[in-house]
Amino acid sequence: MHVHLHRRDRAGRTLMRLRHPSGRIVHLSCEIAARPVSNLPALVAELDNYGAVRARLGADRLGVDLWLPPTLAAALAVESRARTRLRAELDARRLEVVTLSGAPFAEGGGEPPTDAAAQPDSGAQLDAGARSGAGVEPSWTEPARREYTLDLARILLDLLDADAVRGAVSTIGLGPRPGWAEAADKASLGILRRLSAGLADLAWQNGRAVRVGFQPAPGLVLDTPEQTVAAMSRMDRERLGVCLDLGHVARSWPDPAGGIEALTDAGLSVIEVRLAAVPGGTTEPWRTALRQVFGAAGPLTEYLTLQSRGPGQTPEQIAADVAYLLAELAALGLAPEVETCPVR
Repeated sequence: MHVHLHRRDRAGRTLMRLRHPSGRIVHLSCEIAARPVSNLPALVAELDNYGAVRARLGADRLGVDLWLPPTLAAALAVESRARTRLRAELDARRLEVVTLSGAPFAEGGGEPPTDAAAQPDSGAQLDAGARSGAGVEPSWTEPARREYTLDLARILLDLLDADAVRGAVSTIGLGPRPGWAEAADKASLGILRRLSAGLADLAWQNGRAVRVGFQPAPGLVLDTPEQTVAAMSRMDRERLGVCLDLGHVARSWPDPAGGIEALTDAGLSVIEVRLAAVPGGTTEPWRTALRQVFGAAGPLTEYLTLQSRGPGQTPEQIAADVAYLLAELAALGLAPEVETCPVR
């Protein structure tokens, strides 16, 4: 799960909704590692932890990005009363949802990898899982992947606040590269076209849009900038784009800024950016990638997700990571949005 909070002091200052010098708003989110859940009561029990995080941060509202496994997502997508209950449980804890995660592990069913190296608590660990192909089945050659993603979009539209005009769903970089041949490429392209048609239909019915971001990672069809551009060049660029893990970009791309620029020059949208607040190794490639996304020419995305350090991370650790990232973003000119206080 991911969380983003909107904290206001007496002057109406929103500490986690950041305004870029261009005037655009960036929603900063904090990921908290969660245990897999298979039913709504288990999910609701998890929400209590997020209520505790909200209280620890002194936030009026806390946003959550939920990871819903396929079986639970399928049930919620067809049961309006279940979605109503989930929305009520979120409201009771003063939690908000603007994004849902369909990645990185076990989103096609089954349990996430149990070894520590494959847990999705950082970019490096995601890379380890992707190299082994863990958790990326079914790939985007299977209709089940499209249906799962559309289920998430249907759910998200009911969970969005009334003033939200759109949301986002993140997913994998198509599938494992080993064995990916012309037949797989053709099959995935057809499924992605039907995904776009489904998203367009949902937007027409609801008046609000959901976009899907595909995350590059080692071992996947989407990995390098060149591979990502080649694979996504035939997709619907209005509804489908890229979800970037800046840790992967900093570690694996020889020229992080140039790689990101190559994506945008090709007309691809950066729908979401994920990063660890304290990157491993040298921070310069990480800062270079951050500057490319949120510098003077940005922002290239409206969703920024702060990755968790792993299961068991305390509220104090989360707060420290938030402070670190806020300082980095402040150096790029992003400042908390100041809103006019409502008349009481």
